[in-house]
Amino acid sequence: MNTPNDQAHAALSATLPSAMETSASSVASLSATSMASSLATAFSTSFATLTPGFADPVHDTQAVFRTLLDALSRPGTIGTVNHVLPAFDTATAHRPAADRAAFAALLTLCDFSTPVWLAQPDAPLASALRFHTGAPLVDTPQQAAFAYLHDAAAMPALEQFALGEPESPELAATLLVRVTALTGGMPLTLRGPGIETTQMIAPAGLPERFWRERAELAPLFPCGIDCYFVCGDTLMGLPRTTQVELN
Repeated sequence: MNTPNDQAHAALSATLPSAMETSASSVASLSATSMASSLATAFSTSFATLTPGFADPVHDTQAVFRTLLDALSRPGTIGTVNHVLPAFDTATAHRPAADRAAFAALLTLCDFSTPVWLAQPDAPLASALRFHTGAPLVDTPQQAAFAYLHDAAAMPALEQFALGEPESPELAATLLVRVTALTGGMPLTLRGPGIETTQMIAPAGLPERFWRERAELAPLFPCGIDCYFVCGDTLMGLPRTTQVELN
């Protein structure tokens, strides 16, 4: 004969699994909700600190690409990056150290197939490039298709970058070198394709060894390195085909 205690134990045994399932379900639901909330907060924080890319990616990319192409096809001329990246008009703690011209050029030229090397640490720039372009960031200059050098004086020797191969010179690196100014430096004379006779330039802030190392690469043509000098909203192209004479 069942006692009241036996009946209570039976009732408890019957209801305990259901209660445990309900409790586990509640905990799982709470955990999922908490995790979703944490992820949402993390993503919200991440996006809040991410440097915006082009407001109009198609037209802005085309405009910057035309500026880059014109600068490289007419060595020594100064191009200006206009009306893009409005976030650069307001200084923030999360803005890359790179100038507008450099950031715009990287957004235009880089994609998932072009490894990028940043000579100086720049967490906002690294995050923005990963998000907006998908470009992988590499640890050494030799691995890079594009390299950004924020401090020209500390740049490594040019021979450390990929120079391409005779059968595939397009695999050479392109450097974006930040200079203190595109004028006012040591006078230089340019000759070569894209220049009618000669072109005078005087970028400031480049170490003198840069020009010596570049001249040493000339016999390797068609291998070599293409460069852009960037400063603020402006840039200047210097392809490997250009001969440079120090005045």
